[in-house]
Amino acid sequence: MSVLRIIYDGDCPFCSRYAAYQRLREEYTVQLVDARAEPERAASYGLDLNEGMIVDLDGRVYHGADAVCLLSQLSQRPGPLRNARLARALYPFLRFGRNMTLRLLGRKPI
Repeated sequence: MSVLRIIYDGDCPFCSRYAAYQRLREEYTVQLVDARAEPERAASYGLDLNEGMIVDLDGRVYHGADAVCLLSQLSQRPGPLRNARLARALYPFLRFGRNMTLRLLGRKPI
């Protein structure tokens, strides 16, 4: 069974729900990594989590729109983010909404 590691911002309500929402456990060993609880592990990827979540599928790393697109493609649920071009076009708006929500909740960026 392949290992699918999702590194996300545990303080972000959208990130937390999205990571838990994906139904991937049937085909993958899913490891959810809260970057706030495990900052060293998250930092080892060398990617900015304020710019997007990280997905590591058997050592191949995806970030931001590519990560969300991959999760959508692997999920059993259809959705618009399965399309890579659409995911890349929408992702800046999703990231903006996340950043604004964190500010309104008084939470700091990672």
